[in-house]
Amino acid sequence: MKVILKADVKGTGKKGETVEVSDGYARNYLLPRGLAVAASAGALKSIEVERRAQAEKEQRRIAELKALRDQLDGQTIRLPAKCGEGGRLFGSVTNKDVAEAISRHIGKEFDRKVIEISAPIKTLGVHTVELKFGHNINGKVNVEIVPE
Repeated sequence: MKVILKADVKGTGKKGETVEVSDGYARNYLLPRGLAVAASAGALKSIEVERRAQAEKEQRRIAELKALRDQLDGQTIRLPAKCGEGGRLFGSVTNKDVAEAISRHIGKEFDRKVIEISAPIKTLGVHTVELKFGHNINGKVNVEIVPE
């Protein structure tokens, strides 16, 4: 029996695949648990429509990430921090601090997991921070640490 998987099934296939399985396995396990639907013309068409919608959503997401990267790439973000004598900070600047500064700069929420700091920032001055958005979209932003 041909079925279209609605979820990943170990040993059978991935979500969205059309697979040939035994009748008993389909009727007694896959269909009652909602893991698959019978492969009819209507079901195949609805799966194809869902795939297209998912691909369009992914393309929009990639375009948004590229626009955000272009907006931030090469920008200098000022970040005030408490410091002692000689320009040494009390503690260090984390990716959470940088994310909050970027959020204030662009006016909307920014995910801290995108920021990759190679070494802890413990001094005043300008430091380059790498941004890794995923989908091979990377950028850099300069963070200027100034005394509070």
